[in-house]
Amino acid sequence: MLDKAIKGSQSYWGWIGFLILCTAVGAACYSVQFVDGLMVTGMGRDVSWGFYIGQLTYFVGVAAGGVMVVLPCYLHDYKAFSRITILGEFLAVGAIIICGLFVMVDLGNLPRMMNIMIYPNLKSILFWDMIVLNTYLIFNLLIGWNVLTAERKGVPYPKWVKVLTYISIPWAFSIHTVTAFLYAGIPGRHYWLTAVMAVRFLTSAFASGPAILILLCLIIRKVSRFDPGKEQINTLGKIVAYAMILNVFCFGLECFTAFYSQIPGHMHSLVYLFSGLHGYNALVPWMWTATVFGALSLVLLIVPSFRNNETGLMIACGAVIISTWIDKGFGLVLGGFIPNPFEAITEYMPTSIEIGISVGVWAIGALVITILYKIVISVKEEVNP
Repeated sequence: MLDKAIKGSQSYWGWIGFLILCTAVGAACYSVQFVDGLMVTGMGRDVSWGFYIGQLTYFVGVAAGGVMVVLPCYLHDYKAFSRITILGEFLAVGAIIICGLFVMVDLGNLPRMMNIMIYPNLKSILFWDMIVLNTYLIFNLLIGWNVLTAERKGVPYPKWVKVLTYISIPWAFSIHTVTAFLYAGIPGRHYWLTAVMAVRFLTSAFASGPAILILLCLIIRKVSRFDPGKEQINTLGKIVAYAMILNVFCFGLECFTAFYSQIPGHMHSLVYLFSGLHGYNALVPWMWTATVFGALSLVLLIVPSFRNNETGLMIACGAVIISTWIDKGFGLVLGGFIPNPFEAITEYMPTSIEIGISVGVWAIGALVITILYKIVISVKEEVNP
Protein backbone atom coordinates (compact mmCIF):
# COMPACT_ATOMS: atom_id res chain seq x y z
CA MET A 1 0.00 0.00 0.00
CA LEU A 2 2.99 2.30 0.34
CA ASP A 3 2.85 2.95 -3.41
CA LYS A 4 -0.30 5.02 -2.83
CA ALA A 5 1.76 7.62 -1.00
CA ILE A 6 3.73 8.45 -4.17
CA LYS A 7 0.65 9.13 -6.25
CA GLY A 8 -1.02 12.46 -5.73
CA SER A 9 -2.11 15.79 -7.14
CA GLN A 10 0.05 18.84 -7.65
CA SER A 11 -1.22 20.38 -4.40
CA TYR A 12 -0.30 17.17 -2.53
CA TRP A 13 3.27 17.30 -3.80
CA GLY A 14 3.41 21.02 -3.11
CA TRP A 15 2.51 20.34 0.52
CA ILE A 16 5.11 17.54 0.69
CA GLY A 17 7.72 19.89 -0.76
CA PHE A 18 6.87 22.56 1.82
CA LEU A 19 7.25 20.07 4.68
CA ILE A 20 10.59 18.87 3.31
CA LEU A 21 11.77 22.49 3.12
CA CYS A 22 10.74 23.05 6.77
CA THR A 23 12.56 19.85 7.72
CA ALA A 24 15.70 21.15 5.99
CA VAL A 25 15.45 24.40 7.97
CA GLY A 26 15.18 22.39 11.18
CA ALA A 27 18.15 20.22 10.21
CA ALA A 28 20.26 23.32 9.51
CA CYS A 29 19.36 24.79 12.90
CA TYR A 30 20.05 21.50 14.63
CA SER A 31 23.50 21.33 13.03
CA VAL A 32 24.30 24.58 14.86
CA GLN A 33 23.04 23.16 18.17
CA PHE A 34 24.91 19.89 17.60
CA VAL A 35 28.21 21.77 17.21
CA ASP A 36 27.74 24.49 19.85
CA GLY A 37 25.55 22.62 22.32
CA LEU A 38 22.54 23.84 24.26
CA MET A 39 24.19 27.22 24.83
CA VAL A 40 22.43 28.33 21.62
CA THR A 41 19.06 27.83 23.34
CA GLY A 42 17.43 30.06 25.93
CA MET A 43 17.74 27.36 28.59
CA GLY A 44 20.15 27.47 31.49
CA ARG A 45 20.72 26.41 35.08
CA ASP A 46 17.45 27.83 36.42
CA VAL A 47 15.26 26.91 33.42
CA SER A 48 16.57 23.55 32.26
CA TRP A 49 13.39 22.52 30.43
CA GLY A 50 12.09 24.85 27.77
CA PHE A 51 10.25 24.86 24.47
CA TYR A 52 11.33 21.33 23.49
CA ILE A 53 9.95 19.65 26.61
CA GLY A 54 6.82 21.81 26.41
CA GLN A 55 6.18 20.42 22.92
CA LEU A 56 6.86 16.89 24.13
CA THR A 57 4.23 17.40 26.83
CA TYR A 58 1.67 18.77 24.39
CA PHE A 59 2.08 16.14 21.68
CA VAL A 60 1.96 13.23 24.13
CA GLY A 61 -1.51 14.59 24.86
CA VAL A 62 -2.36 14.68 21.16
CA ALA A 63 -1.29 11.03 20.88
CA ALA A 64 -3.30 10.03 23.94
CA GLY A 65 -6.34 11.92 22.60
CA GLY A 66 -6.68 9.37 19.81
CA VAL A 67 -8.16 6.94 22.32
CA MET A 68 -11.33 9.05 22.27
CA VAL A 69 -12.28 7.43 18.95
CA VAL A 70 -10.86 3.98 19.72
CA LEU A 71 -12.62 3.58 23.07
CA PRO A 72 -16.23 4.25 21.86
CA CYS A 73 -15.69 2.14 18.76
CA TYR A 74 -14.31 -1.00 20.41
CA LEU A 75 -15.59 -0.89 23.99
CA HIS A 76 -19.02 0.64 23.38
CA ASP A 77 -19.53 -0.72 19.86
CA TYR A 78 -20.16 2.76 18.44
CA LYS A 79 -19.97 1.71 14.79
CA ALA A 80 -19.92 5.26 13.42
CA PHE A 81 -16.40 5.78 14.73
CA SER A 82 -15.09 2.75 12.85
CA ARG A 83 -14.95 5.08 9.83
CA ILE A 84 -12.39 7.38 11.46
CA THR A 85 -10.70 5.22 14.11
CA ILE A 86 -7.70 4.64 11.88
CA LEU A 87 -7.30 8.41 11.46
CA GLY A 88 -7.00 8.76 15.25
CA GLU A 89 -4.49 5.92 15.41
CA PHE A 90 -2.28 7.34 12.66
CA LEU A 91 -2.50 10.82 14.21
CA ALA A 92 -1.10 9.22 17.37
CA VAL A 93 1.76 7.72 15.36
CA GLY A 94 2.80 11.11 14.01
CA ALA A 95 2.41 12.76 17.42
CA ILE A 96 4.62 10.18 19.14
CA ILE A 97 7.32 10.59 16.49
CA ILE A 98 7.24 14.32 17.22
CA CYS A 99 7.59 13.55 20.95
CA GLY A 100 10.60 11.32 20.38
CA LEU A 101 12.33 13.90 18.21
CA PHE A 102 11.80 16.64 20.81
CA VAL A 103 13.41 14.43 23.46
CA MET A 104 16.37 13.88 21.13
CA VAL A 105 16.95 17.56 20.40
CA ASP A 106 16.49 18.46 24.08
CA LEU A 107 19.36 16.15 25.00
CA GLY A 108 21.59 18.35 22.85
CA ASN A 109 23.71 15.55 21.42
CA LEU A 110 21.85 12.70 19.71
CA PRO A 111 24.16 9.86 20.85
CA ARG A 112 23.14 10.63 24.45
CA MET A 113 19.75 9.17 23.60
CA MET A 114 21.36 5.74 23.65
CA ASN A 115 22.32 6.17 27.32
CA ILE A 116 18.68 5.72 28.34
CA MET A 117 18.76 2.22 26.84
CA ILE A 118 22.38 1.30 27.58
CA TYR A 119 22.16 2.40 31.22
CA PRO A 120 18.47 2.03 32.12
CA ASN A 121 17.38 3.38 35.49
CA LEU A 122 14.17 1.74 36.65
CA LYS A 123 13.61 4.60 39.10
CA SER A 124 13.65 7.14 36.27
CA ILE A 125 10.24 8.35 35.09
CA LEU A 126 11.85 9.37 31.78
CA PHE A 127 12.87 5.73 31.19
CA TRP A 128 9.29 4.53 31.72
CA ASP A 129 7.98 7.37 29.59
CA MET A 130 10.20 6.14 26.75
CA ILE A 131 8.88 2.59 27.22
CA VAL A 132 5.18 3.46 27.20
CA LEU A 133 5.50 5.92 24.29
CA ASN A 134 7.39 3.54 22.01
CA THR A 135 5.07 0.67 22.86
CA TYR A 136 2.04 2.84 22.09
CA LEU A 137 3.65 3.80 18.77
CA ILE A 138 4.03 0.12 17.85
CA PHE A 139 0.46 -0.63 18.96
CA ASN A 140 -1.03 2.06 16.72
CA LEU A 141 1.09 1.16 13.71
CA LEU A 142 0.25 -2.55 13.96
CA ILE A 143 -3.47 -2.00 14.60
CA GLY A 144 -3.94 0.71 11.98
CA TRP A 145 -1.97 -1.02 9.24
CA ASN A 146 -3.60 -4.44 9.71
CA VAL A 147 -7.12 -2.99 9.89
CA LEU A 148 -6.49 -0.99 6.72
CA THR A 149 -5.03 -4.01 4.93
CA ALA A 150 -8.05 -6.12 5.88
CA GLU A 151 -10.44 -3.40 4.72
CA ARG A 152 -8.68 -3.18 1.37
CA LYS A 153 -8.90 -6.96 0.87
CA GLY A 154 -12.50 -7.08 2.08
CA VAL A 155 -11.77 -9.59 4.84
CA PRO A 156 -12.06 -9.41 8.66
CA TYR A 157 -8.93 -8.25 10.43
CA PRO A 158 -7.06 -10.86 12.54
CA LYS A 159 -8.46 -11.54 16.01
CA TRP A 160 -5.18 -10.57 17.68
CA VAL A 161 -5.69 -7.02 16.39
CA LYS A 162 -8.79 -6.62 18.54
CA VAL A 163 -6.94 -7.97 21.57
CA LEU A 164 -4.14 -5.47 20.93
CA THR A 165 -6.72 -2.72 20.59
CA TYR A 166 -8.17 -3.48 24.03
CA ILE A 167 -4.66 -3.35 25.49
CA SER A 168 -3.94 -0.05 23.73
CA ILE A 169 -6.90 1.72 25.40
CA PRO A 170 -5.53 1.76 28.98
CA TRP A 171 -2.07 2.17 27.49
CA ALA A 172 -3.20 5.48 25.97
CA PHE A 173 -4.12 6.72 29.44
CA SER A 174 -0.77 5.52 30.78
CA ILE A 175 1.39 7.48 28.32
CA HIS A 176 0.08 10.82 29.51
CA THR A 177 -0.12 9.76 33.14
CA VAL A 178 3.56 8.82 33.12
CA THR A 179 4.38 12.12 31.39
CA ALA A 180 2.49 13.96 34.14
CA PHE A 181 4.57 12.09 36.73
CA LEU A 182 7.70 13.67 35.18
CA TYR A 183 6.43 16.93 36.64
CA ALA A 184 4.38 15.88 39.67
CA GLY A 185 7.22 13.80 41.09
CA ILE A 186 9.62 16.73 41.50
CA PRO A 187 9.63 18.20 45.02
CA GLY A 188 10.35 21.89 45.39
CA ARG A 189 8.38 22.83 42.27
CA HIS A 190 5.06 23.85 43.79
CA TYR A 191 3.27 24.51 40.50
CA TRP A 192 3.84 20.90 39.44
CA LEU A 193 3.59 19.22 42.84
CA THR A 194 -0.12 18.46 42.71
CA ALA A 195 -2.14 15.24 42.79
CA VAL A 196 -4.36 16.40 39.92
CA MET A 197 -1.50 16.96 37.46
CA ALA A 198 -2.22 13.68 35.64
CA VAL A 199 -5.93 14.50 35.52
CA ARG A 200 -5.16 17.94 34.06
CA PHE A 201 -2.95 16.30 31.45
CA LEU A 202 -5.62 13.80 30.44
CA THR A 203 -8.46 16.32 30.23
CA SER A 204 -6.40 18.68 28.06
CA ALA A 205 -5.33 15.71 25.92
CA PHE A 206 -8.91 14.60 25.36
CA ALA A 207 -9.73 18.15 24.24
CA SER A 208 -6.72 18.94 22.04
CA GLY A 209 -6.30 15.53 20.36
CA PRO A 210 -9.89 15.21 19.09
CA ALA A 211 -9.89 18.94 18.19
CA ILE A 212 -6.94 18.38 15.84
CA LEU A 213 -8.64 15.24 14.49
CA ILE A 214 -11.82 17.22 13.74
CA LEU A 215 -9.86 19.80 11.73
CA LEU A 216 -8.06 17.02 9.85
CA CYS A 217 -11.39 15.33 9.07
CA LEU A 218 -12.77 18.59 7.69
CA ILE A 219 -9.66 19.05 5.54
CA ILE A 220 -9.93 15.48 4.26
CA ARG A 221 -13.55 16.13 3.28
CA LYS A 222 -12.44 19.16 1.25
CA VAL A 223 -9.46 17.60 -0.57
CA SER A 224 -10.72 14.06 -1.25
CA ARG A 225 -13.78 11.98 -2.04
CA PHE A 226 -13.65 10.33 1.39
CA ASP A 227 -16.12 11.85 3.86
CA PRO A 228 -15.30 11.05 7.52
CA GLY A 229 -19.00 11.65 8.29
CA LYS A 230 -21.09 14.41 9.84
CA GLU A 231 -22.23 12.26 12.78
CA GLN A 232 -18.65 11.35 13.60
CA ILE A 233 -17.49 14.96 13.55
CA ASN A 234 -20.43 16.13 15.66
CA THR A 235 -19.79 13.41 18.25
CA LEU A 236 -16.14 14.36 18.41
CA GLY A 237 -17.26 17.95 18.98
CA LYS A 238 -19.23 16.85 22.05
CA ILE A 239 -16.19 14.97 23.38
CA VAL A 240 -14.04 18.08 22.96
CA ALA A 241 -16.69 20.15 24.76
CA TYR A 242 -16.83 17.89 27.82
CA ALA A 243 -13.05 17.49 27.96
CA MET A 244 -12.45 21.24 27.72
CA ILE A 245 -14.96 21.90 30.51
CA LEU A 246 -13.13 19.40 32.74
CA ASN A 247 -9.76 20.90 31.76
CA VAL A 248 -10.84 24.38 32.84
CA PHE A 249 -12.45 22.96 36.00
CA CYS A 250 -9.19 21.25 37.02
CA PHE A 251 -7.25 24.46 36.49
CA GLY A 252 -9.82 26.25 38.63
CA LEU A 253 -9.17 23.72 41.41
CA GLU A 254 -5.47 24.57 41.27
CA CYS A 255 -6.22 28.29 41.54
CA PHE A 256 -8.59 27.77 44.49
CA THR A 257 -6.08 25.62 46.38
CA ALA A 258 -3.26 28.11 45.80
CA PHE A 259 -5.07 31.34 46.66
CA TYR A 260 -7.47 30.15 49.37
CA SER A 261 -4.63 28.52 51.29
CA GLN A 262 -2.41 31.58 50.70
CA ILE A 263 0.66 29.36 50.49
CA PRO A 264 3.27 31.56 48.74
CA GLY A 265 4.97 28.71 46.87
CA HIS A 266 1.68 27.70 45.23
CA MET A 267 0.64 31.26 44.45
CA HIS A 268 3.84 32.70 43.01
CA SER A 269 3.88 30.71 39.76
CA LEU A 270 0.25 31.60 39.00
CA VAL A 271 0.85 35.25 39.87
CA TYR A 272 3.90 35.32 37.60
CA LEU A 273 2.01 33.73 34.71
CA PHE A 274 -1.05 35.97 34.85
CA SER A 275 0.05 39.30 36.30
CA GLY A 276 3.82 39.22 36.60
CA LEU A 277 6.02 38.90 39.66
CA HIS A 278 8.59 41.43 40.91
CA GLY A 279 8.56 43.20 37.56
CA TYR A 280 8.95 40.05 35.44
CA ASN A 281 5.98 39.48 33.12
CA ALA A 282 7.16 37.97 29.83
CA LEU A 283 4.49 35.26 29.83
CA VAL A 284 1.52 37.39 30.90
CA PRO A 285 0.34 38.19 27.32
CA TRP A 286 0.68 34.53 26.38
CA MET A 287 -1.35 33.25 29.31
CA TRP A 288 -4.14 35.78 28.85
CA THR A 289 -4.24 34.85 25.16
CA ALA A 290 -4.70 31.23 26.23
CA THR A 291 -7.44 32.30 28.65
CA VAL A 292 -9.34 34.29 26.01
CA PHE A 293 -9.18 31.47 23.48
CA GLY A 294 -10.16 28.96 26.17
CA ALA A 295 -13.23 31.02 27.08
CA LEU A 296 -14.13 31.44 23.39
CA SER A 297 -13.86 27.69 22.82
CA LEU A 298 -16.17 26.96 25.77
CA VAL A 299 -18.86 29.31 24.46
CA LEU A 300 -18.71 27.82 20.98
CA LEU A 301 -18.61 24.22 22.21
CA ILE A 302 -21.29 24.44 24.90
CA VAL A 303 -23.91 26.21 22.77
CA PRO A 304 -25.29 23.50 20.40
CA SER A 305 -26.12 25.95 17.58
CA PHE A 306 -22.44 26.96 17.41
CA ARG A 307 -21.01 23.47 17.93
CA ASN A 308 -23.22 21.87 15.27
CA ASN A 309 -22.29 24.54 12.74
CA GLU A 310 -19.20 23.52 10.76
CA THR A 311 -17.65 26.98 10.80
CA GLY A 312 -18.36 27.43 14.50
CA LEU A 313 -16.86 24.02 15.26
CA MET A 314 -13.73 24.84 13.25
CA ILE A 315 -13.23 28.08 15.18
CA ALA A 316 -13.88 26.30 18.48
CA CYS A 317 -11.35 23.57 17.70
CA GLY A 318 -8.78 26.16 16.64
CA ALA A 319 -9.37 28.03 19.90
CA VAL A 320 -8.97 24.79 21.91
CA ILE A 321 -5.68 24.01 20.18
CA ILE A 322 -4.26 27.50 20.73
CA SER A 323 -5.39 27.64 24.36
CA THR A 324 -4.10 24.20 25.35
CA TRP A 325 -0.87 24.63 23.36
CA ILE A 326 0.03 27.86 25.17
CA ASP A 327 -1.04 26.62 28.60
CA LYS A 328 0.44 23.15 28.38
CA GLY A 329 3.24 23.53 25.86
CA PHE A 330 4.64 26.73 27.32
CA GLY A 331 3.05 28.07 30.52
CA LEU A 332 3.03 24.78 32.42
CA VAL A 333 6.73 24.11 31.91
CA LEU A 334 7.97 27.62 32.67
CA GLY A 335 5.52 28.16 35.51
CA GLY A 336 7.19 25.37 37.44
CA PHE A 337 10.63 26.96 37.14
CA ILE A 338 9.59 30.49 38.12
CA PRO A 339 10.44 31.37 40.79
CA ASN A 340 13.16 28.86 41.63
CA PRO A 341 13.47 27.30 45.13
CA PHE A 342 15.56 30.33 46.20
CA GLU A 343 12.78 32.71 45.12
CA ALA A 344 14.91 34.05 42.25
CA ILE A 345 13.37 34.65 38.83
CA THR A 346 15.07 33.77 35.57
CA GLU A 347 12.85 34.35 32.55
CA TYR A 348 13.08 32.24 29.43
CA MET A 349 12.08 32.65 25.83
CA PRO A 350 13.02 30.26 22.99
CA THR A 351 15.77 31.40 20.65
CA SER A 352 15.54 31.40 16.86
CA ILE A 353 17.56 28.17 16.83
CA GLU A 354 15.03 26.47 19.11
CA ILE A 355 12.13 27.68 16.99
CA GLY A 356 13.85 26.57 13.77
CA ILE A 357 14.53 23.10 15.16
CA SER A 358 10.94 22.87 16.41
CA VAL A 359 9.63 23.80 12.96
CA GLY A 360 11.67 20.94 11.54
CA VAL A 361 10.32 18.48 14.11
CA TRP A 362 6.73 19.56 13.50
CA ALA A 363 7.30 19.18 9.75
CA ILE A 364 8.59 15.61 10.14
CA GLY A 365 5.52 14.70 12.18
CA ALA A 366 3.21 16.37 9.67
CA LEU A 367 5.00 14.53 6.84
CA VAL A 368 4.43 11.16 8.53
CA ILE A 369 0.76 11.95 9.15
CA THR A 370 0.32 13.21 5.56
CA ILE A 371 1.77 10.02 4.08
CA LEU A 372 -0.26 7.74 6.36
CA TYR A 373 -3.46 9.71 5.71
CA LYS A 374 -2.79 9.63 1.95
CA ILE A 375 -2.65 5.83 2.11
CA VAL A 376 -5.82 5.65 4.22
CA ILE A 377 -7.77 7.99 1.93
CA SER A 378 -6.61 6.11 -1.19
CA VAL A 379 -7.75 2.79 0.27
CA LYS A 380 -11.09 4.25 1.42
CA GLU A 381 -11.71 5.68 -2.05
CA GLU A 382 -10.71 2.37 -3.65
CA VAL A 383 -13.03 0.31 -1.44
CA ASN A 384 -15.94 2.77 -1.68
CA PRO A 385 -15.56 4.53 -5.05
